[in-house]
Amino acid sequence: MMTLSRFGPLMLDIVGLALSAEERERLAHPLVGGVILFARNYVDPEQIAALIIEIRAIKAPLLIAVDQEGGRVQRFQNGLTRLPPAACYARESDLTLAESAGWLMAAELLALGVDISFAPVLDVDRGISVIIGDRAFASDPSSVIEYAAAFQRGMRSAGMAATGKHFPGHGAVALDSHLTLPVDERSFTEIEACDIQPFRALIAQGLEGVMMAHVHYAQVDAAPASFSRFWIDTVLRGSVGFDGAVFSDDLSMTGAAEIGDYPERARRALAAGCDMILLCNRPEAVDEVLDILPNDATPARDRRLAAMQGQGNYADWQTLQHSCVWQERRAKLLQFWERLEGQ
Repeated sequence: MMTLSRFGPLMLDIVGLALSAEERERLAHPLVGGVILFARNYVDPEQIAALIIEIRAIKAPLLIAVDQEGGRVQRFQNGLTRLPPAACYARESDLTLAESAGWLMAAELLALGVDISFAPVLDVDRGISVIIGDRAFASDPSSVIEYAAAFQRGMRSAGMAATGKHFPGHGAVALDSHLTLPVDERSFTEIEACDIQPFRALIAQGLEGVMMAHVHYAQVDAAPASFSRFWIDTVLRGSVGFDGAVFSDDLSMTGAAEIGDYPERARRALAAGCDMILLCNRPEAVDEVLDILPNDATPARDRRLAAMQGQGNYADWQTLQHSCVWQERRAKLLQFWERLEGQ
């Protein structure tokens, strides 16, 4: 008899503020291992906590994720701490601010039942990519390492595993992989000397997850990085020594379209070495993928994904709000905003 994995390899989304009957059926499928939430799913802390309880009642284990970097990418806003863009920390020369923001982001999400925010961004801002821009901590690898490591320390002290993105680096291409497939013409030597360094450094410090880039590095491999065994197996796992969870970027993005239809994208990403694939905003495509993918037991994948589960110290949102550490760190962020907006 075939043994199934504890974690299915597919992370999907839901449409609105409550689960439909069709969504309940999809979530119960053994291939589904995670749910990513968006702004459309959020009203306030109480509502999202109740929705997550409803989701978790369907099956366990299940990773609950969101993009809550700060700045332009903060899906949950009303009632939560407003987080700065990553670039602000280096501009302020304030490592403690970066660490406090990482802690606040993680502690708040964990108290609501979220396991992971796909952060920190480890891309180096080369002044080229509008879609990255101030989502990057800095324009040089050493500063990215310094401030991203502080943000990661904050996340970890709150109980959340960190996910560095977008490997091997999205900062040197102008095009947005949501809309097209960017092509990076640099050599491997150039990419390794700059863009890979933040990943290498934070992996050495225990980074638990990595999200791949939908970017084609034309001088290095024929496939975009999310679908490339060279980038995932040879470089990330081999040369860099990463043994954590590898996530694809969203397979519905146009940057993935050249690979083929949705089942082919899913097959290729898993075959390249992704532990979990994301497929958002295409429920009909999710059904196609669920019909064709196997779910054989993969103990290494289960171990890696289990390490992404949240370990928060606060039982719920109300308990967190009454804690001294939350109040102190939130006050620090509020002071930052007052100072910035008063300039």
